[in-house]
Amino acid sequence: AALVPGIRVTAVANLRQALHWLRGEIELPAIQPPPPPSLASFPDLIDIRGHKTPKIAMTVAAAGRHNLLMVGPPGSGKTALARRLAGLLPPSTPREALEILKIHTVQSTSHVPSYNSRPVRSPHHTSSTASLLGGGTEPRPGEVTLAQHGVLFLDELPEFRREALEGLRQPLEEGELTIGRARQTVTMPADFLLVGAMNPCPCGYHGCEQRPCTCTPGQRSRYHSRVSGPLLDRIDLQVEVPALPAAELHRPPDPEWSTAEVQERVLRAVERQRERNPEGVPNGRLQDADLEAALGSTTRITGVLEDVLRIRRLSGRARVRLLRIARTLADLDAREVVAPDDLLSAATLRSPVPPT
Repeated sequence: AALVPGIRVTAVANLRQALHWLRGEIELPAIQPPPPPSLASFPDLIDIRGHKTPKIAMTVAAAGRHNLLMVGPPGSGKTALARRLAGLLPPSTPREALEILKIHTVQSTSHVPSYNSRPVRSPHHTSSTASLLGGGTEPRPGEVTLAQHGVLFLDELPEFRREALEGLRQPLEEGELTIGRARQTVTMPADFLLVGAMNPCPCGYHGCEQRPCTCTPGQRSRYHSRVSGPLLDRIDLQVEVPALPAAELHRPPDPEWSTAEVQERVLRAVERQRERNPEGVPNGRLQDADLEAALGSTTRITGVLEDVLRIRRLSGRARVRLLRIARTLADLDAREVVAPDDLLSAATLRSPVPPT
């Protein structure tokens, strides 16, 4: 309760103490909420050497609330990168903070996020469909709802149950999840930033220069099919995280990619979106006319967009994703109008995944 702004919370040990306090016979101190986490409490992005493209993708994901999938061999840094995303996110708004607080106090009072911080949920791939999506005889929030306004990190994405992954399609599209039961139907909030990580094949080394792949084409095909095309189509950013050579790992850290520096760029881009977009909606959630209005003049990018869609054979949904990413790239560069280069950069951040 102390996390709710604008009220004074006092704790009492028993009813007798409460009575004495109400009579004004004793004084009890107000309970102070814990401070929001500082950047020092998050692992620093500067510790990750190389991987410029995945770092750009993470910056775009944090700035525009774009879903992200990273593909690479074991030990390439996918999980390490994902753990650093939370430090790049902007603080939650007062409205978002109260929504997060309500959801987590319904589920449990032992792991309530600090005010202004965003939840980060990372369920194991053996999790049941009900624990991921929510459900039960009396429907309870699942991980997708507990990640509201935060991050849902799914490591080893193809290892999750197929029905659970397919159940993500509705919340990724609509920001909520409807669960139907015999006695009632419940709609729960589920507006989260999805971050997935997966290997390129069952053994993990397809396309890796340091180690040969031992999988057959059939094994790779079955592994890829665990993540359906419609689900991949809803993930804006899809990047490869290759294994780095030893020389790259020993390079000095680049100050440009510290968590503090990247978060500052993210915050400026978020502020531009809040001033421009209706109701401050993030670029990753813009729809139809609002998206077209946010792009500015589209004359310069129409031809490039048509070429990218034709060459990549992308769907109409992928077109919307590309435009959203391009808008966020322009915001990160503090530009009002989306340029052709933004669209081309967006296409590189949405490479075909899994790689062929």
